[in-house]
Amino acid sequence: MFDTVCTLPLSSDLFTQAIHPREPVVSVGLAGGHVQTFRLPSEDAESNDDAGSNSSARKGKGHINTMWRTRRHKGSCRCLGFGVDGETLYSAGTDGLVKIAKTESGQVENKIAIPPESSGSVDAPTVIHALSPQTLLLATDSSALHLYDLRVPYSRVSAKPEQSHHPHDDYVSSLTPLPASDTSTSGFSKQWITTGGTTLAVTDLRRGVLVRSEDQEEELISSTFMGGLPSSGTSRGEKVIVGNSAGVVTLWEKGAWDDQDERIYVHRGNDGGESIETMAVVPDELGQGKLLATGLANGLVKFVRIGPNKVISEVVHDETEGVVGLGFDVEGRMVSGGGQVVKVWHEAVDAVGNGEALAGEKHMMGDSDDSDDDSDSDREKKSAGERKKRKKAKGKDRSGGQHNTKSNALHYGPIGCSQDEFKPVVLHFGKCHGNA
Repeated sequence: MFDTVCTLPLSSDLFTQAIHPREPVVSVGLAGGHVQTFRLPSEDAESNDDAGSNSSARKGKGHINTMWRTRRHKGSCRCLGFGVDGETLYSAGTDGLVKIAKTESGQVENKIAIPPESSGSVDAPTVIHALSPQTLLLATDSSALHLYDLRVPYSRVSAKPEQSHHPHDDYVSSLTPLPASDTSTSGFSKQWITTGGTTLAVTDLRRGVLVRSEDQEEELISSTFMGGLPSSGTSRGEKVIVGNSAGVVTLWEKGAWDDQDERIYVHRGNDGGESIETMAVVPDELGQGKLLATGLANGLVKFVRIGPNKVISEVVHDETEGVVGLGFDVEGRMVSGGGQVVKVWHEAVDAVGNGEALAGEKHMMGDSDDSDDDSDSDREKKSAGERKKRKKAKGKDRSGGQHNTKSNALHYGPIGCSQDEFKPVVLHFGKCHGNA
């Protein structure tokens, strides 16, 4: 169903990834505090030179560039999110700060201080999401859900959020906006779903927490929304899909939040199923029907057909590390992240099944953060005991990230070359050039 065409190495463990809403751009947040932003090759632009044939991106002639890379947080970068127009990138870390930067340059324009816990310690972030050009949502370990008005000209260290709620008794593990109503004048969502502990909750921008589900007796980890399903009876064809720690996907009818109405077993094992860490809806434009991609803690990506409600195929992101990031860019490529790699996948077609890989170009540019330009330090070291399954560590700091330059081989299909993390590298088929 999908073939991997590129494997991007990272300097420490991936904690979060974000995909640009309008351009083929991917940003990653690492356990060592770095944020790095890549630009993938555009098939439309590249195909101008290959009229009448497959685009050069599919034929192994595309370039993947690092737009910028910086040590953004003193501690792990926990979560990332692009603004609705893609011009702004929001990052939040275990240093207790949200940083607002320009996507193109990485230049920090503002900072927001995350309200601390009652004890005075840092309340580490778990989810960040730009609901609209006016509203930023931030969830934390303490189960707090903060709402910030982006129209307020924040100072370098911000004042209190406009609103704060506690929709769950445990940390907020996922957040999914619900589509705007038909009567909406702005077109932006004003309600969203969160999961935390064993419950699902609905929160409204103006009215706060509206409802919380019954105890599901399973830890809820991830969520997404799927519309356009067949409607019949009381079903309107809109479902919220939730992944749990037991390898099960549950379907919730929009508007009926007391309890789930369908269950799909994505993974089963002798000791229980693998946690479903992340999910993404496969774009309708790919012609696959109503299909869900699920990223598991065992490194698999499994595809679930919604309707028949069955697993139809799978691919391997990593044989040892779980999938913590999953999504599709504007050109329909799947991007999976976990461990110390990000993989880019094309929809499998016979025309690209010729063994050719996607060549690339990696330019490591100087740091753009104004005061966070620390070199890799002891903060990036992590003991083996801290490398836990994400379902047990998602709400806790997995600080560090073992830095190992030998593991930073840049792979495009079968080709791989070792590289120094801070040297520009141009990778061609069969040879690797590094510039000191």
